[in-house]
Amino acid sequence: MKCFFMPLCVLLIVLLAGCVTSEEGPAARLDKADVLPLAIDDNYKIGKILLSTFDPAVIEPATDNQSIMFERLRRTWGAIDQLEVSRRHGNYYTIYWKSAILSDVTMRLEYRQAGLGNFVMAQERSYSQVCGTYKSTFEVTGDDYLEAGCVTSWRIVLIKDRQIVALGQSFLWK
Repeated sequence: MKCFFMPLCVLLIVLLAGCVTSEEGPAARLDKADVLPLAIDDNYKIGKILLSTFDPAVIEPATDNQSIMFERLRRTWGAIDQLEVSRRHGNYYTIYWKSAILSDVTMRLEYRQAGLGNFVMAQERSYSQVCGTYKSTFEVTGDDYLEAGCVTSWRIVLIKDRQIVALGQSFLWK
């Protein structure tokens, strides 16, 4: 009996892992984040929002914590010199979300940085004909991070037909 269920379990894990999709490439940066009306819809949900900061100057530079060391190694994988490593310093966002109905949506990260005061920056990812569970990633790195500093407040919005249908935000967002 045990031998029969093992391949079935492996097949089930592979199929379930395929349910969560992710995108490739950088998110589109917006020059100006336009204000959109709020129309919350129960067919769209923003689940987990995972945040991480990679900057040894801000987050404990020397540590014995294996999970922190692993995250730093993962972020710097493939960098060949110190300039490439410093361009990867910044704030990273991973958002898990779902859509119950087939539709075209846009995921947007709106954020304020320490050096910009109340000016709102934004990045977007567009998805066409989505239904199911998805993963979106955003990063504030490179020159944006090095010149304007760390993100002080943020908001994640899911947009359909130029209306916000789901959102999640930091405590400091106003």
